[in-house]
Amino acid sequence: MAALFSADWMNQLKDAWNNEPEVCEKLAEIDFDSVIYCGFKDEENPRGVFVVEKGVCVRAGSWSESDPPANWDMRADLKDWIKWVQNGIGMLGMGTAFATGKLKFKVGDYKAMIKDPRMANPFVKSFGLMQQLETDEAG
Repeated sequence: MAALFSADWMNQLKDAWNNEPEVCEKLAEIDFDSVIYCGFKDEENPRGVFVVEKGVCVRAGSWSESDPPANWDMRADLKDWIKWVQNGIGMLGMGTAFATGKLKFKVGDYKAMIKDPRMANPFVKSFGLMQQLETDEAG
């Protein structure tokens, strides 16, 4: 069992991402390149980094200051991340989490992304991949 956003956890997510055609292949169709950070709202720095080139995650792990700048930086409280990891989150739940401030984007335009089904559907599915991972609830 790996701690949320640890190098091991992020690499398990990378494998799940790259093995899910509804995520990696759909994003490859639109030449999606992105550096994605994730972490906790109460911390200055993110915990994990996820680098995607043409829809495929090419590197994942613990965030460091040497990582390239983020295109996306998603933050939430540990309890919310754990809830989403355990139960998943759909499009409606994600919209609610964003609207209520449970899911924050320090970097990235959530509203523009969610209006584009070519990005929104794989994004929501990527959250579902987290359910496949065995996560240590301590974070």
